[in-house]
Amino acid sequence: MTNNLYLDIHVIQTVPSSNINRDDTGAPKTALYGGVTRARVSSQSWKRAVRQSFKDDTVTVGFRTKAAAQLLKQALQKLTPELNDDDAWKQVNAVFKLASVKLDKDEETSALLLVSPGQIDQLAQYVTDNADEELDKKAIKAVLKGNQSIDLALFGRMVADNPELNVDAAAQVAHAISTHEVVPEFDYFTALDDLQPEDSTGAAMLGTLEFNSATLYRYANVNINELIANLGETAAIDGIREFVKAFVLSMPTGKQNTFANKTLPNYVMVTLRPDTPVNLVSGFEDPVASKTGYVKQSVQQLVTAYQAALSFVEQPILNVDLGADESQVATPADSLTGLLEQLVAKLTEVVKDEDGND
Repeated sequence: MTNNLYLDIHVIQTVPSSNINRDDTGAPKTALYGGVTRARVSSQSWKRAVRQSFKDDTVTVGFRTKAAAQLLKQALQKLTPELNDDDAWKQVNAVFKLASVKLDKDEETSALLLVSPGQIDQLAQYVTDNADEELDKKAIKAVLKGNQSIDLALFGRMVADNPELNVDAAAQVAHAISTHEVVPEFDYFTALDDLQPEDSTGAAMLGTLEFNSATLYRYANVNINELIANLGETAAIDGIREFVKAFVLSMPTGKQNTFANKTLPNYVMVTLRPDTPVNLVSGFEDPVASKTGYVKQSVQQLVTAYQAALSFVEQPILNVDLGADESQVATPADSLTGLLEQLVAKLTEVVKDEDGND
């Protein structure tokens, strides 16, 4: 297989009045780019939205938790119902000691640990099968590096206690930024007491809430070969389909009940590249300026940036888009399902061709 094979995902999406990702003061996050203030949504926020979307579509995901030891204890006692708590905890502590992951007095890890259900189940099976023998450190490490859920394989894992358990992320997600300058706005709100006496006046509560509206450029990429190394070919291709779908359709839920701001993308472009991933945010370094809306001009500036990038990189293996009035640089898809089908077909073809034995 070639050393380089990457998938770029580009999304233009307009969002109305909202506050989907807040800073420590409660204000929408921002970034300074191209000399002006942009709306910003952090990559961490959108990756969590993707993981939640996986769950909604019944895609198996991992547990990002400090309670991994408790999960293992439960799995052990499910396999061996007669195992009492004390003996179960002894086995759990032996596993985590060999894995060089420290547990505190409450049997929790010092930091959040991302583990897949398959890893927990296989650890429990390994311990149960070897209950009368000495556990093997290498075997435990192998379990904690294998059986990866899609989110673990995509977003990776950092284990401060034992870097040998780290998993390199196969995907990168950029901070979404607005294609144009934004000006913060403030909602002044009040609330009345339903049982307030008629001779009383005034609000029971008042406050302000900062918000903005923006047309966002969103970008993510996937190192296809890295994902295949993490999951295997078939699971990797299936995982890419699920990731593209989840990334396109998901949205962080900050203040969702207040603003009901869930929109769908206006434009999507996916590009399969044989050389390097390309973030096209440079197309918006000169902010979009318009009095008739930002979407159409944002799509045009994205297309222009794509065309300019072709002077520096190889021709892509595949470029498909969705939502353009008239596609200028890509094979148009008539639906998200159609886009995903084209992507999966080409990925399957490329992987098989490069294997040379399928």
